[in-house]
Amino acid sequence: MHRRRFLEYGGFGLLGLFPAFPCAAQESRKPLRVAAATTVYTHNSHADVILSRLFQTHTLDGKGEKPSLEFAGLYVDQFPENDLSRGFARQFGFLLAPTIREALTLGGAELAVDGILLIGEHGKYPENSKGQTLYPRRRFFAEALEVMTKSRRVAPVFMDKHLAETGKDARWVYDMARRHQVPLMAGSSLPVLWRRPPLDVVPGQRLKEIVAVSYHTLDGYGFHALEMVQCLAERRAGGESGIAAVQCLEGSAVWEAGREGRYDATMLEAALARTESRKRFQGRLQDAVKSPVAFLIEYQDGLKASVLTLNHAVGEWAVAWSDADRLTTHSTLFWTQEARPFAHFGLLMKGIEQMVHTGRPTWPVERTLLTTGALDALLTSKLQGGKRVETPELAIAYKPTYAWTEPPAPPPSRPLEGP
Repeated sequence: MHRRRFLEYGGFGLLGLFPAFPCAAQESRKPLRVAAATTVYTHNSHADVILSRLFQTHTLDGKGEKPSLEFAGLYVDQFPENDLSRGFARQFGFLLAPTIREALTLGGAELAVDGILLIGEHGKYPENSKGQTLYPRRRFFAEALEVMTKSRRVAPVFMDKHLAETGKDARWVYDMARRHQVPLMAGSSLPVLWRRPPLDVVPGQRLKEIVAVSYHTLDGYGFHALEMVQCLAERRAGGESGIAAVQCLEGSAVWEAGREGRYDATMLEAALARTESRKRFQGRLQDAVKSPVAFLIEYQDGLKASVLTLNHAVGEWAVAWSDADRLTTHSTLFWTQEARPFAHFGLLMKGIEQMVHTGRPTWPVERTLLTTGALDALLTSKLQGGKRVETPELAIAYKPTYAWTEPPAPPPSRPLEGP
């Protein structure tokens, strides 16, 4: 039953070519056991704001709704002084294992859980020449896959944010999941966020251009911005056909590109107008932003998209898009709760919970395969001084499988201070 449903999912339609193992998930709301591997587990880390919901409820204080998942096993790669995992394991009774294998088998010989969460974010890891933090995402997946293949049984896998640090490694993860029929989902919380106003691209709409604003780092936060853009772009007429080329501009070249019409300056203003941080600066944007960066993306079907990282002027994610038929512009803010309980991670957990219970990814992993590869190519362009980089490897076609709806209002915020 699960194999048939999984073969119908997105770009995984060719999986009938490979032998199938049974999937652990069952369509039920009885709590199913999950295990996780994470880089670190500290206060307000991604491990904390995702995994702690499994035993501290969605409000992270034991007073809210609890996901229909039982947290059974955990592997942690690094243990800084402020580690929370040891104390949580003692308090809440899950296994803290010395290896990923033991976390997924719960100390036994075979896979013993119904879902797997891999969180490669935060911790002390080296950076490469492109500014990418070399988190062990591929290694985490490879070790989880080894457990599943030896057990001849698979479980749905969620990978937080990027599929891997490089496009090549992301493709390896994707291809191995296809080969072994592992239900795989990944990505950012941005596609499931609150939007102010609550707008979305109409399915089948002909789009001309997308312009977004972002902030902070290019590797970590630029990824979020690309996921925001892609969750809109994939809904356009014809679905997603892939990215043909990218370019990363810096400094004065960013403003020059606007003057040349490489991105629509009026659409940039429309996106900026949605941000709460627009009041931070007076006068010209060029004076407020000392080191602007622009990601320019050329899609296979002619759609163009731009992401401008505008530190010191912008501290949020917002986006505008234009309709190719009516030449109208729409814009919205993608809103995150920047305080505990970080309710946007609760929205992410809802998608994970659904996948574990159904055996089907809630949204297409091809989206994150595309954004991971695009970011890698954009950072290559940056390293090469803004050279345009053609991306034939990103001719990734897929149809959207997730329909966004406005989430319920988040619970009240609490201070960010430690426990």
